[in-house]
Amino acid sequence: MLTEQQRAIVKATVPLLETGGEDLTRHFYRIMLAEYPEVRPLFNQAHQASGEQPRALANAVLMYARHIDRLEALGPLVGQIVNKHVSLQVLPEHYPIVGTCLLRAIREVLGEEIATDAVLDAWGAAYGMLAGLLIGAEEAAYAANAAAPGGWRGARTFRVARRVVESEEIVSFHLRPEDGGVLPAFQPGQYIGLRLLLDGEEVRRNYSLSAAPNGEAYRISVKRHAEGRVSRHLHEQVREGDRLELFPPAGEFVLDASDKPLVLIGAGVGVTPLLAMLEAALPGGRPVRFIHCARHGGVQAFRQQVEVLAARHPQLKPFFCYSEPRAEDRADASGRLDTERLAAWLPAERNLEAYFLGPQPFMAQVKRQLRELGVPQEQCHYEFFGPAQALES
Repeated sequence: MLTEQQRAIVKATVPLLETGGEDLTRHFYRIMLAEYPEVRPLFNQAHQASGEQPRALANAVLMYARHIDRLEALGPLVGQIVNKHVSLQVLPEHYPIVGTCLLRAIREVLGEEIATDAVLDAWGAAYGMLAGLLIGAEEAAYAANAAAPGGWRGARTFRVARRVVESEEIVSFHLRPEDGGVLPAFQPGQYIGLRLLLDGEEVRRNYSLSAAPNGEAYRISVKRHAEGRVSRHLHEQVREGDRLELFPPAGEFVLDASDKPLVLIGAGVGVTPLLAMLEAALPGGRPVRFIHCARHGGVQAFRQQVEVLAARHPQLKPFFCYSEPRAEDRADASGRLDTERLAAWLPAERNLEAYFLGPQPFMAQVKRQLRELGVPQEQCHYEFFGPAQALES
């Protein structure tokens, strides 16, 4: 139980976290990943190298300290963390490891004069409260996944039923459960966790489900990254008939039921969850604007699929924007997606629902543009690549 004195101590550390939180979280990750190999599969080493994961954790710790009196003020952050944890199968036994490393990092980075025994006791109690909240929410999600028709808990073996090259950079994998059983319905926009063994080392990753649920197979569409160990393996080594282990679907970036006009805006491989949303929305007759930005036609995936859907569903209007078009490309616009162009492609009625996904700068830009164009912020929905973190306004 967190005492009032401990709450006060935690809140008093906010200025220290604002100035040195990222150094602290970097040290935390160094300790944990070096000394506790059992948790390494839960962390993306590319995000470690780029600094994304330390920055994200620093932001989350700072928000937690600021709102220690009113955790409900954290808003969607808790749900995002829970879903990421569920998709990667974070378990209760992992939390003491994190707590031990966090307290040690606080002491070693801030020093004993600042990180006194009282400060460590306060943060230990605060971490224990947060861990209990997350463990409870995650267990509820694990139990719900297992109880759903066709659902499961932990890893389930799938076979690659089809492998489809979608573009110069993206390959889709159609995955069927090896046991022949049915699959639980997921919400369009969700992702799955994938577990692999590479050179004797376990790794786990999230991938968006890129087709609407059908009860028989899941589809993921993976972009090959030059420095991406897992994406390179999937592109270069995984073939039809191979086995992969999946964790159940998770995620809160999902298509809400509504009859408002729907706008889907994606950049690059960020389009993948929007495809599942598009397929799910069209049968109801809902007006849809689909906007996809890519460098050029060679790296763009799924254009033909979207155009086929548009031919079948007159309420769908697709638009394609290429920042580096080639001579043979057919683009509705060239260059970046600017505000004037977006205004022309949006429905005249701003009472709409907009979902957008892509690299962080792209999402921040689209969020600003939609606000400038009069779309209420509560009708804008977005998700994050990599670790959850606050999207700049």
